[in-house]
Amino acid sequence: MTVSVCMATYNGELYLREQLDSILAELEPTDEVVIVDDASSDGTVALLETYDDPRVRVFARDVNHGYVRSFEEALTRATGDVLMLSDQDDVWIPGRRALLVAALEERAVAASNLVLLSTGAPLRSPLTRRDWLLRTGGGAQRCRNQLKLLLGDAPYFGCAMAIRRDFLPVALPFPDGLRESHDLWLATVANAAGELVHVEQPTLRRRVHGENASSDRPRGILPALRSRLLLVRLWREARRRVRTQA
Repeated sequence: MTVSVCMATYNGELYLREQLDSILAELEPTDEVVIVDDASSDGTVALLETYDDPRVRVFARDVNHGYVRSFEEALTRATGDVLMLSDQDDVWIPGRRALLVAALEERAVAASNLVLLSTGAPLRSPLTRRDWLLRTGGGAQRCRNQLKLLLGDAPYFGCAMAIRRDFLPVALPFPDGLRESHDLWLATVANAAGELVHVEQPTLRRRVHGENASSDRPRGILPALRSRLLLVRLWREARRRVRTQA
């Protein structure tokens, strides 16, 4: 099976080379990295152009549309049998490709655990302050998963997810008005379809810094409420799409 890594970049030159090198070390000659740059104003595109590797495909925008639409474009342009999402500033753990490809033999969407790059420790839940971990077999617990999503206590990160190509007609296009949390949309629609599998072994070292597009810190009350309402809308849309595809 061929793999497409789908990456969105924006002003990411500081950490991008370490991330991209860790990805290319994992990939096969027939794989690819599809990068959509969202009108960076730093040296991101110039850095990408230093890679003389036919697996690296770069699509640079002139106008900024936000990271959600950048990921959507990357998924649309990808040609592989398996599509793995990637941020611009993390580091892949060796063996990631094989683990996620194997997991997708069971379900259409796989989500793995990740650890902090700085310490090697799991992330902590902003709700319970406990280690934030996915458990093997937990992907089949659809009601429990959706409740945790609605509560904001589900550790689904796009950078630790992979999708089979045959699931794209359900997942894409992203719902109208989705400006954040594309990863929670993917988890929601996979959960609604019964196509979500958890990979307990970490496959990614996550770099936490001041410029992360998404924060692991607790939100204020109003942003949290807006996020919960968004997830309710996403759940309704996911169920509609699953029924349509049935």
